[in-house]
Amino acid sequence: METKNFLFCSLDAALIGDIAWQVHKEGHDVKYYIEAESDQEIADGFVPKTDDWRAEVEWADVIVFDDIWVGSDVGTGEIAQELREEGHAVVGGTPTTDELEEDRGFAMEVLEEHGVNTLPHQEFSDFDTAIQHVRENPAPYVIKPLGEVQNVKRLLYVGREDDGGDVVDVLQAYKKAWGHRMKGFQLQRRVEGVEVAICGFFNGEEFVEPINFNFEHKKLFPGNIGPATGEMGTSMFWAGRNRLFRETLGKLEEFLADEGYVGSIDLNCIVNENGIYPLEFTPRFGYPTITLQEESFESPTGQFFYDLAHGNDPELEVHEGYQVGVRVVLPPFPFDDEKTYDENSRNAAVVFETDSREGIHIEDAKNVEGQWRVAGESGMPLVVTGKGETMEAAREQAYGRIDDIVIPNLYYRDDIGERWMEGDGDRLLAWGYLGP
Repeated sequence: METKNFLFCSLDAALIGDIAWQVHKEGHDVKYYIEAESDQEIADGFVPKTDDWRAEVEWADVIVFDDIWVGSDVGTGEIAQELREEGHAVVGGTPTTDELEEDRGFAMEVLEEHGVNTLPHQEFSDFDTAIQHVRENPAPYVIKPLGEVQNVKRLLYVGREDDGGDVVDVLQAYKKAWGHRMKGFQLQRRVEGVEVAICGFFNGEEFVEPINFNFEHKKLFPGNIGPATGEMGTSMFWAGRNRLFRETLGKLEEFLADEGYVGSIDLNCIVNENGIYPLEFTPRFGYPTITLQEESFESPTGQFFYDLAHGNDPELEVHEGYQVGVRVVLPPFPFDDEKTYDENSRNAAVVFETDSREGIHIEDAKNVEGQWRVAGESGMPLVVTGKGETMEAAREQAYGRIDDIVIPNLYYRDDIGERWMEGDGDRLLAWGYLGP
């Protein structure tokens, strides 16, 4: 492929630096724009930057948006749609697909309209009304914040008590601590099973094969305990249009084509012997999911995104086994504490005990004259990946690579991928969801 011009845009937090770096390493011309002032240094020394993305639109052969947010507002879908109407090749959503993430009630309506099963759910804007609902309809529920505050991942709460008593307690606490910001939330009935996300890349007309199936590890500590973080690591594999895909994203292919959606879209679900129950959409790249997906690409990343944005049918070749990605973090992650960050993590050196950088991906990192350092404010410098014919082999490679990294005070989950090995894979196979 001849050299192309790629413009990567982070209109809120800096998230897409690693993919921009990979495309740059493949020989393409790259410019990366970061809106958030606190993230300006992220990816410095790894990729060329621009401080005015609008001025680069005519230069770019491909424009890539990494999230749905423009600061505290949803909006990249509208921008991407306008740019496509002007004739530009864009990886990004539409106002409607942005709404799939921002408005969980709307997302459930879209699923139901297209014949996808959903769990009982209801949206609330008032805490007292929700508390009364749980008391009158005792059951285990999941609390899912709506709008901007849903980015505070630790606010998502999965109820454990059959009568919903713990959910009532949490709602009462949220009313006191978050009532001024949490303008709405959804209560969704909790169901037991295997949590799996079905993820596909869409080229504006159809899904690109193969399809990605991934398993998120959202809690801070091994054993899936502690505060929710957004994501501490991911395990995955790729397959064809099996039952998991056909009964979920596959039913939305015409809807996404009508929207002209271009990019990655992920539907997280709970699966058991009785059915597939969607939980939430990610109509954009997931993090660190996209990093691990890119690691498993065996065809060029730049070519793939160029073809995707131009409505072509990309010839995507991927690793045929299993993949594991582990997020390496620093204090005070996942919390905001500037004093702790300044004392323990800001500008910390990232030291490698070997010369190899295989499977090492950047998040909040910069390169200063050859020395990798921590950047930004979030304490998420690296994602480390591994691949193998089995999940155990992928885990072994990933954690072996982490052993070669030295950053004071680093921490990570050491159980990414274990759920698959301990029975999730066997259950999905036995229930008939996996196949050609």
